[in-house]
Amino acid sequence: MNDVQGLLGLAAKARKLSFGDSGMKDIRAKKAKLVIMSADIGENSHKKLVDKCTYYHVRYVYMDDDKMNMAIGQRNRKFIVILDEGFAQKLHTCLKG
Repeated sequence: MNDVQGLLGLAAKARKLSFGDSGMKDIRAKKAKLVIMSADIGENSHKKLVDKCTYYHVRYVYMDDDKMNMAIGQRNRKFIVILDEGFAQKLHTCLKG
């Protein structure tokens, strides 16, 4: 899991992440390469994200909420959108592992 947190930290420093409303816009604009959802995301938000990811053909994975937020240096984020294909490939491999 340390590899995942390190990669998320690097992606955050490189500004290859988005979340919230801008994350949703990036999914719609087909800029999103991977969506990482919190394991304890709310039911409505989960359905909305899964539906968007399915419609726009974006892969998604789940991660522990605390570890995800600590890695990016933010608080209370329930999902992260990865905008870079290289980061997305490596994170998907590590999280699906």
